[in-house]
Amino acid sequence: MLLIKNMSDTNFKFSNSVIGLPLFFVLFLWIIYWMQIRFDFDFYQYGIYPRDFLGLQGVLFSPFIHENLEHLYNNSIPLLILLATIQFFYPKQTFGVIVYGILFSGLITWIVGRENFHIGASGLIYVLVSFIFFKGIQTKYYRLVALSLTVILLYGGMIWYVFPDVDQSISWEGHLAGLISGFVLTLFYRTPEYAKPIVYDWQRPDFDPNNDPFMKHFDEEGNFVNISHEEENQEYFSSSYPVNYIVVRKSELDSED
Repeated sequence: MLLIKNMSDTNFKFSNSVIGLPLFFVLFLWIIYWMQIRFDFDFYQYGIYPRDFLGLQGVLFSPFIHENLEHLYNNSIPLLILLATIQFFYPKQTFGVIVYGILFSGLITWIVGRENFHIGASGLIYVLVSFIFFKGIQTKYYRLVALSLTVILLYGGMIWYVFPDVDQSISWEGHLAGLISGFVLTLFYRTPEYAKPIVYDWQRPDFDPNNDPFMKHFDEEGNFVNISHEEENQEYFSSSYPVNYIVVRKSELDSED
């Protein structure tokens, strides 16, 4: 977010929306910017202007307004990656994270921001990074934890831009608001349940240790119990395994000959 001076496994399924959502969103940003330079529109006044009633409109409009081509380009690449990521791994939460992330981060910026126009989609980028990172850690699911670590490797350097005085032309308030909003949203959205792959028989829900040949060598306290081969064979043959007998009369065999 840029600061402008006051100016008048089966768990994850690929779908078309994984590609379509980020492309549509970023394309919309570029169309807005094209209209701005083509028709010389002054969209800056629709940014967030803190603690001003009219400045509240920027809560909705500011993520779609950019100062220049470099500003738009720098936001477009992360949005393409992060929107595709959240749509693939958290498809049910994507819409809510985007909408509420824009609203919450915008309101926080309106409350704590400096009295200048705050514009740009970087606040939303911080929402997405924060949500993907913290939600992955909360799930404790190995793939999503790995995703969280990957996000930190790619965008961990962004953390410096939530502090004041790093760059006076950057809205650190918008970045901080996005980071906070993304974390808060992880608390509101329920952590998905992910089924762990079944590798061993004892991981199955219908597993009965009393009927397992290996488990019979241990008592209730986990101590090893030595069972002789005779006892084991006797137990096997005296078990409830069904046995079918085929009876053929000798006269029937003679008749076949």
